[in-house]
Amino acid sequence: MSWALEDIELPPGFVIEEYADVSNARSLALGDNGTVFVSTRRDRSVYAVIANDGETQTIKLLDGLNTPNGIAFHQGDLYVAEIDRVTRYKNIESYLRDVPDAEILDIKLPSERHHGWRYIGFGPDNKLYVSIGSPCNICEADGFGRIVRMNADGGDRELYVEGIRNSVGFTWHPQTGDLWFTDNGRDMLGDDLPPDELNYVTRQGQNFGFPYCHAGELLDPKFGGGKDCDDYRSPAQKLGPHVAPLGVTFYTGEMFPAEYRGQIFIAEHGSWNRSKKIGYRITRVRLEGGVPVEYAAFATGWLQNESVSGRPVDLLVLKDGSMLVSDDHRGKIYRISYTQGRN
Repeated sequence: MSWALEDIELPPGFVIEEYADVSNARSLALGDNGTVFVSTRRDRSVYAVIANDGETQTIKLLDGLNTPNGIAFHQGDLYVAEIDRVTRYKNIESYLRDVPDAEILDIKLPSERHHGWRYIGFGPDNKLYVSIGSPCNICEADGFGRIVRMNADGGDRELYVEGIRNSVGFTWHPQTGDLWFTDNGRDMLGDDLPPDELNYVTRQGQNFGFPYCHAGELLDPKFGGGKDCDDYRSPAQKLGPHVAPLGVTFYTGEMFPAEYRGQIFIAEHGSWNRSKKIGYRITRVRLEGGVPVEYAAFATGWLQNESVSGRPVDLLVLKDGSMLVSDDHRGKIYRISYTQGRN
């Protein structure tokens, strides 16, 4: 099946274009000088994309890493999360062509590969947050299924939230500072159960139910005996079952129309375990008073007649207000912009 960017459907006035080629492009991070840092998962590499006069140049920064999915930029330094370690590269934008030696942070992380690819980010508290996925489809496992946080140097690590199966995307509300994160629900309960989740945290220590309760309403048939879903925090928004929500961001730019500002966008990587595929799109969760009131498609077309042409992974709002989308299936980064009056 032939495919082109023209197949992507967006609301009126929005335009999508190719921004850069990056094989297996996964997580995105933005440097102070506008450098877009791109991690991979299978390709074991980290890249930098530099935009200049409408053209982009891609530089390979690191190679030979252990599933370097998580990436973050903080106070001039680049942080890269491999499965069992986090490394820091100081003052990275000054050394894109001569990357300094890695500083390995003193963070003990499990080495299990099942759900072992990390997602990381820095919160408004300047703490480094690291996801630790459950090493299974469904199981009880001490030390897994959580998000931890620590100082930028890896010190003072603490549990932040737990009861999470596998979060591969989180962000912070631009006004309240609350952490919002996506979570991929368990498999093997059929096509339509359980819903995947968009969650937010109102206090440290909250438990979101895994492996006992799913989506705030469904007791697990194996581990839910004697449990009560009311004892766990329910999702802010139930998402499609098995859509595989990954990257999530609040739109903080000014390019998009007013009704999109402060709203949530989610990259849905797409199902692998349904009789009929779903996901493979970007969705928007509309908030009113900080509460989700609508969950709807924003960008579609990577799935047509059961044929997959792309899998969105992460989202990044640039300084000009446009939004980047990584696609590890096609090895692309796209840019979505808004042009007033375009039909």
